[in-house]
Amino acid sequence: MDGTKQLLISLLLSIALIAFGCLGYIVIEGWDFLDALYMTIITLATVGYSEVHSISSSGRIFTLILIILGVGYFLYVVGNIIQFLVEGRIRAVLGRRKLDTQINRLKGHYIICGYGRIGRVLTRYLTQKYIDVVAIDRNPKRVETMDNDGILYLVGEATDEGLLEKAGIQKAKGLVTAVATDADNVFLVLTAKQLNPDIFIVARAELNSTKKTLLAAGADKVISPYDIGARRMAHAVLRPAVIEFLEMAFADDSTDIQLEEIRISPQSKFIGETLSDSGIQEEMDVNIIALRKADGRMLFNPKNDDRLESGDTLIAVGSARSIIHVDRMLS
Repeated sequence: MDGTKQLLISLLLSIALIAFGCLGYIVIEGWDFLDALYMTIITLATVGYSEVHSISSSGRIFTLILIILGVGYFLYVVGNIIQFLVEGRIRAVLGRRKLDTQINRLKGHYIICGYGRIGRVLTRYLTQKYIDVVAIDRNPKRVETMDNDGILYLVGEATDEGLLEKAGIQKAKGLVTAVATDADNVFLVLTAKQLNPDIFIVARAELNSTKKTLLAAGADKVISPYDIGARRMAHAVLRPAVIEFLEMAFADDSTDIQLEEIRISPQSKFIGETLSDSGIQEEMDVNIIALRKADGRMLFNPKNDDRLESGDTLIAVGSARSIIHVDRMLS
């Protein structure tokens, strides 16, 4: 039973008990309503005041019954309060332990530091792609939001080494810093790289002057939401058709076309083959617009005789079904 129902039942019982007492004194003793109400209240409250009038034997028996009912009602209310507190605490403890157990099992997940507007949208996008995410936020008021979103989360300072270890940073694939200030983001990048030098870090920068500092601290990518927003608006004016194509390619619900990156795993049977021999573009109806080599070089519009190597990443455009098929074959 939830707290609202318990409160409503307690209120109705209070009204019924007071009405029963007043009616009893009016009928048995013949008192007026005010005297009957006064006697009922001091009896239920067990304050020990004397009767307002002399009371008959029948009135004393009724008073005893009223006292017993009042004590029972008091015990019922106290029991509900204790039950509410205990159950709420147990539910919170068990829920926290369940989250911690799930986080401990993760491997190759992403840690999102900061669950504000950017962090929440980013987390939602990653979870829609079936990517495991752990969010860290220091604001306790966001706990309800994270619970409703059904994500794994920790509450505390993201710069705390113990909290990052609890989030599984040693086993995480990547980390995104989206906390409030650039100073916190820089310190967070330094801490994360110290705990896991191989982790891929995307950092948010409020000021352009902080980008170099974040890169020097160890961030692999630095993103400025304001710069990206301004460029997107400019491109929408200058290149509306290009923006329309990209929006369609990156749309979560798009089934007609997708722009995706596909990494070639060391176990792929296509390693050593040329792009032409692999048949990816001709047979699988996928266009390869760029090839990012393992050493970081980006080859735009790769040639048919370019060879595929372990660790290469294909930037491909095609239908969702074709992209999934190619991804399974290469990785």
